[in-house]
Amino acid sequence: MFRKSLFLLAFCLTALVSWGQAPKYEVRAVWLTTLKSLDWPSVKATSPESIERQKQQLRNILDQLGRAHVNTILLQTRIRATSLYPSQYEPWDACLTGKGGRSPGYDPLQFAIDECHKRGMELHAWVVTIPVGKWNDIGCKQLRERHPNMLMKLGDEGYMNPENGQTGQYIANICREIVENYDVDGIHLDYIRYPENLKLRISRDQGRENITSIVRSIHKSIKSVKPWVKLSCSPIGKFCDLTRHSSRGWNAYDKVCQDAQGWLRDGLMDQLYPMMYFKDDQFYPFAVDWAANTHGRTVAPGLGIWMLSRSEGSNWALSDITRELNVLRELGMGHTYFRSRFFTDNTKGIYSYVERYLDTYPSLTPPMTWESDAKPPRPEGLQLSLEGNRLRLRWKDVSTPAGRPDVLYNVYASTETPVDVNDVRNLVAKRLSCPCLTIDGEDGRHFFAVTSLDRYGNESDAFQSQQPFRPTIEWLPNDGKQLQLPTIDPSIDYSYFSVVSLAGTTMIIRPATDKSLNIRRLPEGVYSLHAVDKKKNSRRVGQFIVKRF
Repeated sequence: MFRKSLFLLAFCLTALVSWGQAPKYEVRAVWLTTLKSLDWPSVKATSPESIERQKQQLRNILDQLGRAHVNTILLQTRIRATSLYPSQYEPWDACLTGKGGRSPGYDPLQFAIDECHKRGMELHAWVVTIPVGKWNDIGCKQLRERHPNMLMKLGDEGYMNPENGQTGQYIANICREIVENYDVDGIHLDYIRYPENLKLRISRDQGRENITSIVRSIHKSIKSVKPWVKLSCSPIGKFCDLTRHSSRGWNAYDKVCQDAQGWLRDGLMDQLYPMMYFKDDQFYPFAVDWAANTHGRTVAPGLGIWMLSRSEGSNWALSDITRELNVLRELGMGHTYFRSRFFTDNTKGIYSYVERYLDTYPSLTPPMTWESDAKPPRPEGLQLSLEGNRLRLRWKDVSTPAGRPDVLYNVYASTETPVDVNDVRNLVAKRLSCPCLTIDGEDGRHFFAVTSLDRYGNESDAFQSQQPFRPTIEWLPNDGKQLQLPTIDPSIDYSYFSVVSLAGTTMIIRPATDKSLNIRRLPEGVYSLHAVDKKKNSRRVGQFIVKRF
């Protein structure tokens, strides 16, 4: 009955645009596809120079995604019985070097995790479960040589057999290997279902139980190691036929035996990323159905932004996607883009729309209160100091009891006190791993608040600064004729000094090798001294007053 009553609401929402306050908690994700290097990497790692170019390409992608406030990266890690990391179970994927089984000379998964965490993003290892690629490709070939009864062949493709009792444990072992060896924030299962072209010889109920048994094995394997690691999957975008709307023969529950909503209900999944690559009456009623059946967990539907591309043959209008984005926000769900390259390429202007109008402020991923809802300790001892023209914030690290996940930090700033930490517009840094932050260009008007964040996403109470930072001015000594130049931090690469008036006029420029500065011709007044590097970047290093008696 609830599903029926919400259908009309979904269609009414299609005309709405979310102009209200941006949500503090919202999953904003992207699928970063490594299969055939569709999104990354286009550069093959065959030398030290190409390894660095491959790494830099990923950094550039993450920087661009960060500017659009994407907070979750679903990185394809198990591809087709091949891997993006040194696995004891499966060979390297060819996307990295151009040849399957060949090491790229570094650990791409570890590198990606580090780069995501530097940017306050979560990284979820995207594990393709049932398909294992072409029958004679390296991944499938090695797997069937080791486990011949675990695979089945459909056409020229290999698949793991959901009806073989070993399948679930094998995939669970791969997921456990990742969780034990890497600081991933989630395991994301793809194609956790029967192949759509397979004729079942068993009942649909038994088929669903077979898939659920695999999910159950994976859930047990990762939660026993790190319970804060999120388990998610990408089910078919329409869960089942609805009373007033048919799925037209393509849904998760009946067609491919995915009981995804049941996995949320029974606590086997923390998140879902339904592949909702549809529009109009094949999108909105089914989006409402997902929203009505989250069971308190997180759902962030995937949008087929590749449909915007003319080259893909669909040529959707930008409004087809932007309307869906705004409806998902109104329904309290997140959003996910398939694929990364169509987003960063700004296909039909989708990136510009998101950056300028939809996700103009950052957001945090929703806390896993079903796993733990205990607040971590509040940070204490916030100290502010000026380093050159940069404000440095430091606070005491919050120690945690043995066995608990690491604590991260969020920093908020506002011209009003106390800083409202519920207003995401005040969030200036998130998921910091160290108890410190450097801010450029602080004007002395802001109050600050710091919170700690555990790996379940629970946030502590805020430690509030009591007053804005008022830097102590360092007055440089002079006799009205000569100014003694200060000693500068040797780590600062500067070429010359400049003297600037209060009006911003550069009065004197001298090489950095000088020990003092002739200021005889300066009028009486207040001046600032700057160290300037070869690229003409300026850093204030002191002030002085010229006064002659």
